[in-house]
Amino acid sequence: MTDAQTLGRALDELLQPERFKDYGPNGLQVQGDRPVRKLVSGVTASKAFIEAALAQNADALLVHHGLFWRGQDGRITGWLRERLRLLLAQGVHLWAYHLPLDAHPELGNNAQLGIQLGLRADARFGDQDLGFVGDAPSALVELGAWPAHVQQILGKAPVCVPGDGRPVRRVAWCTGGAQGYMEAAMAAGADLYITGEISEPQAHLAREMGVAFMACGHHATERYGAPAVGRTIAAQLGLEHEFIEIDNPA
Repeated sequence: MTDAQTLGRALDELLQPERFKDYGPNGLQVQGDRPVRKLVSGVTASKAFIEAALAQNADALLVHHGLFWRGQDGRITGWLRERLRLLLAQGVHLWAYHLPLDAHPELGNNAQLGIQLGLRADARFGDQDLGFVGDAPSALVELGAWPAHVQQILGKAPVCVPGDGRPVRRVAWCTGGAQGYMEAAMAAGADLYITGEISEPQAHLAREMGVAFMACGHHATERYGAPAVGRTIAAQLGLEHEFIEIDNPA
């Protein structure tokens, strides 16, 4: 068991949120009043996740997508009111880390996705060095091998735009909604860029520039960082930890 201040300090020391310019507040988003025995991690602080965590006797929650984002008007109504009501009624703490949880070199979403896909980064690219770049595994030099490989690991068929079909020597990746990093990935020398989502311009860029693009799912690519951080912090502080997966087709 520990107190919220100790848990918050441990998370901040590990993830260093002060290094990032982000779209919302990182760190403690909802202050509870319980001592922490059990930490539950997840991808998004949805109502379904909060309810599932409460059913497992969580004292504190750790997520990648929190409750508050730049551009919200500040009114506590609708879905936001309901999520807050559940947390406040039970005195449960909520921590959320967005870009810091993407970027951590060993435990973050990008590092953990790389481990899942058999990739090891040797360089970084993009805004705030969020993207990772590394050599393709020898068994995956042929682009045609990648869709099945990704589907087997992530359980989701990717959207693939093949570019010019060149051999895949270098792979760049950045989880979630990082489709806008494709030009930076190409500049970093990628033959294949992997992210979570695709927008209209990326298909044209892949076809015109020859670099393959794969959208593997926002949620599917970002479900590995929070449990990795949760396990590490729980072990450090002597807490119980559980990761709760809430399926999301996005």
